[in-house]
Amino acid sequence: MGETLAALRRTLEMVPSPLPDRPGLLVRDPFRYSEIVLIIPPAVVPCLAFFNGRYEEAQVREALTGLTADARIGEFLGHLRSTLSGAGFLEDDVFERMRDERHRDFAGAGRRAAVHAGSAYPAAAEPLREAMAQYMDGAPAAPGGPAGGRLMGIAAPHVSPEGGWQSYRAAYAALSPADESRTFVILGTSHYGEPERFGLTRKPFLTPFGETAVDTDLVDELVRGAGPGAVVEDYCHSVEHSIEFQVVFLQHLFGSRIRIVPILCGPFARSTLGAGRPEDDPGVGRFLGALGDLAAREGGRLLWVLGVDMAHVGRRYGDGRSARVGDEAMARVEARDRGRIESLAAGRAADFWALVQEKRDDLRWCGASPLYTFLHAVRPPGGELLRYEQWNIDEHSVVSFAGMAFREQPGGS
Repeated sequence: MGETLAALRRTLEMVPSPLPDRPGLLVRDPFRYSEIVLIIPPAVVPCLAFFNGRYEEAQVREALTGLTADARIGEFLGHLRSTLSGAGFLEDDVFERMRDERHRDFAGAGRRAAVHAGSAYPAAAEPLREAMAQYMDGAPAAPGGPAGGRLMGIAAPHVSPEGGWQSYRAAYAALSPADESRTFVILGTSHYGEPERFGLTRKPFLTPFGETAVDTDLVDELVRGAGPGAVVEDYCHSVEHSIEFQVVFLQHLFGSRIRIVPILCGPFARSTLGAGRPEDDPGVGRFLGALGDLAAREGGRLLWVLGVDMAHVGRRYGDGRSARVGDEAMARVEARDRGRIESLAAGRAADFWALVQEKRDDLRWCGASPLYTFLHAVRPPGGELLRYEQWNIDEHSVVSFAGMAFREQPGGS
């Protein structure tokens, strides 16, 4: 038998090219094992279907030669294969070496670098300070006094601050100077993590504002209690933005000397696509139990920060039609979003998850697992929607998100 063409990696991001003078399919690696970005010309895009791990190269060469009557097709196929492999886009030995090297590099690193500085926000401290001041300009003073109850946590977006700044501002305006001394437990969406797993790291987070330490005692306690539900020094932390953006906002408010516990929440795929609750999975149940024990013991010393987006609609996310803010379809999405938000605000974890399970979460709420984790482990008595938004992340696709605050009952400790 001949050599089989390796399969394209299923985790690659493929979107239409945004460059008018270079049409085709833009391919990149969201895991950043490879920094290469390819634009596949329209005429070549159908050839990618042969890279599925089932075709021998000789078969493909013969078929293409028959279709094109071009003897040079073998040379073209070899070049395409070499290009994809060299970029780390095929499931082959080249990719495995890239992946293993990046995992080793992250495991041995002394800190978690600001990988999105310079793209999602300014890479230097002063321009970042100016941008953050503009985002937070006009934010209302945090409510005080016993009537509102002590702040337990906030939910903020993790979409680019450029698009979601008003919801970020609404959420972070709920914090007060007195919160600076608390440890911030950040529950972020893990876009690239394993289902039914939580990613932990002890590495301090570096941003243009400085270095923020992790409360390693609390991380170690979770590692001991969580068992197989936790991935320690999870590589996903090295590329994920959902926690990084929250750290930048917290540092803007309080400086870099805050303490955090960064937790990436992988999707609860089994109970999203099937029946039951997330905690029915033994690993998830054990981690939620350990997190709940920590929340009950530490109480008001902790402040919970959720980096979550909500619905994802349109061509970018696999829908057959475009989505635009303000159209009838997005009005229906908003109504469903608000139904879920009502269950969050009421602190009803089971009701919230039942709504997520409808139609197998066709709204694609990528913040569902951090939100459920917070409701189940911390058990807030209720919350308040501060702002809801929808944003066209591109011409054909919409993301929704919100700012929320969760408080203790008046008189709570």
